[in-house]
Amino acid sequence: MSVSFLPCWYSAWGKRWLDLGLALPVALLTLPLLLGAALLLAAQNQGPVLFRQQRPGLRGSLFTLYKLQTMTDTRNVHGQLLPDAARLTRLGRWLRATSIDELPQLWNVLRGELSLVGPRPLLPQYLPLYSPTQARRHEARPGITGWAQVQGRNAISWEQKFEYDVWYVDHLSLRLDVRVLLLTIRRVLGAKDITAPGQATTEAFTGSAPSSPPVA
Repeated sequence: MSVSFLPCWYSAWGKRWLDLGLALPVALLTLPLLLGAALLLAAQNQGPVLFRQQRPGLRGSLFTLYKLQTMTDTRNVHGQLLPDAARLTRLGRWLRATSIDELPQLWNVLRGELSLVGPRPLLPQYLPLYSPTQARRHEARPGITGWAQVQGRNAISWEQKFEYDVWYVDHLSLRLDVRVLLLTIRRVLGAKDITAPGQATTEAFTGSAPSSPPVA
């Protein structure tokens, strides 16, 4: 097998086999942990424990993403949701720090909507805000973790994240995916870069400022 064939072989079907080979046993092994977390959330939130949201996947096609509900539905007197910092519970903060809230996404992996490794699926309203280069992040199937996450997760800017995402798309390989998975384990154990500086979660993406023209 030639070296030049490896990226094509891996992206065509090897990556999917890796996803299934790892996601299924991990889902089974962590099922008691997931059920325990769900019971604690049910007692605390007195409402849904599963968070569902539409996210863009491969080539921007929408799918339903699943996570544990780490924030309450608390609203002000006008019926508007309170800021994330006010709705994120102590239990929810811990679930995010340990990434236990991400475990339901293994179901998305088994369904083929997510990969274990790939650019993180963001909000649909961000789609028209991407530059043509940033939009290339959708050329790969999104992932539970990704190259941007192990480079800084929520502690780096949106522009840096997108640069890492596009770099991943251009360098996708088995070796890179294994490296990302190992680095993710280390970051989860260290609970690093869970939130953006000064934010309870992470700030919204509002588009990148256009680059200034060169001075003549």
